[in-house]
Amino acid sequence: MFTVEISAKTIPMPSVPAFQLSTLVPERLEAIQRYTRELQYNHTGTQFFEIKKNRPLTGLMDLAKEMIRESLPIKCLEAVILGIYLTNNMPGVERFPISFKTQFSGNHFRHIVLGIHHAGRFGTLGMSRREDLMFKPPVCRTLLDLILEFEASYRKCWHTLKKVKIGQYVSHDPHSVEQVEWKHSVLDVEKLSREELRKELERHTRDMRLKVVKGAAMPSSPTPERKKDTSSPQRSQSSPHRRNGRSERRSSGEKKTTEQKGLHDVGYQIRV
Repeated sequence: MFTVEISAKTIPMPSVPAFQLSTLVPERLEAIQRYTRELQYNHTGTQFFEIKKNRPLTGLMDLAKEMIRESLPIKCLEAVILGIYLTNNMPGVERFPISFKTQFSGNHFRHIVLGIHHAGRFGTLGMSRREDLMFKPPVCRTLLDLILEFEASYRKCWHTLKKVKIGQYVSHDPHSVEQVEWKHSVLDVEKLSREELRKELERHTRDMRLKVVKGAAMPSSPTPERKKDTSSPQRSQSSPHRRNGRSERRSSGEKKTTEQKGLHDVGYQIRV
């Protein structure tokens, strides 16, 4: 008779990147993407984190903290929430969601990344099974250039890009009760000519810049302590800013009801 001793091994957990004040933004974005990769893609078929996209931003940021604590594998939507959280303290870096609908072998697939706009250039952060469908360094001069980069990446894995949904800039305030605007513009890539696509993306870029200007003119949201002591006389009314954001959404092609069903009822994935 004998005994077997099994020594417990500590599984290393990815470390959240910490930056010096002198660290340049491109280097910070690369470090955030490395951290996201280290969490690994969730191939299990089980969703570890429940994400309700209509939650206020403060709730989504709490979920991002949970992702960091648990250090479990994630998918593309979780990576977008995590990317927003890790870039909140980076002034001058604007973030916005970009969703893709593609077709392969008769089936449709959905994927989402976090768009990045810094110093007049566009890029992305994210998570995917494919290396070239998540991180794009901020070097694209226009939003059209960025979308064409993804279209070329999809072609390499035999996917046809069908639709692109682009949201608005996300607030840098982690305590904001605003909801993320996931699809300010819905573009049917197949039905739009290249020139029409360029004009729609330029219009969307102007809309995002306008939100930054409006946000700078509005007072910052009250702290939790102030919220307890103050009440709004118009609590039942929706925010004018949010209401305007909804009315300004632009779409091309499919009906709005069909788009909403596709976004909420089907999980984001890319299988090749």
